[in-house]
Amino acid sequence: MEENEICIGHSLLYEWYAYFLEAKGKWKEAHIIYHIGISRKAEPIEKLKWAQSLFVKRMSERLNTFSLGKVAGGEQVEVGMKLINPWSAFIVEELLKKIHPRITKYDGYHLSKKAYSGKVALSSLKKSSRNKIIEIGGKKYQIKGCAGQGGFAQVFKAYVDSNPDDAVALKIQRPAFPWEFYMYRQLDERISGKQRSSFGFAHKIHIYSDCSILICDYLAHGTLQDAINSYVVTGKFMEEVLCIYYTTEMLYMLETLHSVGIIHGDFKPDNLLIRYSKDDLSEEGFKDRTGSWLDQGLYLVDWGRGIDLQLFPKNTEFTGDCRTSGFCCIEMQEKKPWTFQANTYGLCVAVHMMLHNTYMEVERKASDGGYIYLPKSSFKRYWNVELWKALFTKLLNVKPGNNDIELLRSLRKSFLDYMHDNPLLIKKLKGLLVKQRGTLCSA
Repeated sequence: MEENEICIGHSLLYEWYAYFLEAKGKWKEAHIIYHIGISRKAEPIEKLKWAQSLFVKRMSERLNTFSLGKVAGGEQVEVGMKLINPWSAFIVEELLKKIHPRITKYDGYHLSKKAYSGKVALSSLKKSSRNKIIEIGGKKYQIKGCAGQGGFAQVFKAYVDSNPDDAVALKIQRPAFPWEFYMYRQLDERISGKQRSSFGFAHKIHIYSDCSILICDYLAHGTLQDAINSYVVTGKFMEEVLCIYYTTEMLYMLETLHSVGIIHGDFKPDNLLIRYSKDDLSEEGFKDRTGSWLDQGLYLVDWGRGIDLQLFPKNTEFTGDCRTSGFCCIEMQEKKPWTFQANTYGLCVAVHMMLHNTYMEVERKASDGGYIYLPKSSFKRYWNVELWKALFTKLLNVKPGNNDIELLRSLRKSFLDYMHDNPLLIKKLKGLLVKQRGTLCSA
């Protein structure tokens, strides 16, 4: 009904939609639905506001252990308990309120108290939209197609001033959601040099009373999920050397993020765009990611579920479910506290998908008087079994207090050493990347 704009002026649509989401435990989504209905002035509006107030009261009772304090500059948020759901709509809203003075000072932040009023209504943009021109902040953007769509956001490829050489991604979200822009600016502040090129970049955000439009770099070469699917549809498997390369890229990403106190929160192949170097790849520079290898690899986007650990007291642990099927870490599945496992489990699933073309299922196995978690799928005999076994065993069984950064670095080094000691593998990798680029770009 929502997608087809049926009864969007009636409050009952939003009440029952929100009730359904709340019953499913999707509290953030339910909270957003109430806001959408009220912003559209659905009638009777007072009945909808009353239903929202009851929802807020129920949520307050669930979250009455959490108390957020002031944030100014680099100050921390004070949390009553050191166990918190970072994706709770109420926690996110409180954090956004407290860090609002910082966000407004960031380059590229544009706030309007009015609704978007361009000549082309944003609601008219559909998956099939082509060549419509929308105006944002005095610039014209020519829509070239829908690059992705979620429950409350759409991503479009667009040309700035109709220039094909200046392509961007427009993420339109209702209601407005500046958190992702904040996370991109944290990446800018904390990660520099060659490391920064592995993560998405946001040029600006325009905040309106009814929506937000985030303007980011656009990469045209597909995602790691597309690369995996290109093998699935032919009944083949990604070559091990290519799996190793992308595994080292992901390990490098998480090593970088965890060292600066950032959790992505939705680490999966769909959010890993593929980058290709403008120059021909050579054997030199592979191990230390220099030369043409600097611009080659993966590029992590979609930071709407990102977690900034600097906003919480030291040693804070989290609760809550990422609600991404197949990517909930073991701790989430067992209702235990977690931190960086949200990222490392996602990495393990991505590696498993590259190796096996399937999502990962884990099982507990007896080990040294206790138990450990391992994937159910077995390793092929002709793989470098020791490397893969070490990766899954260590990342699926991280103990509280372990040095996660050192672990990621040591695992990455083991894969790189294996490649470096076998120069023919790097030569093979170069050929596979050229072939892959031709396949994905033509698709």
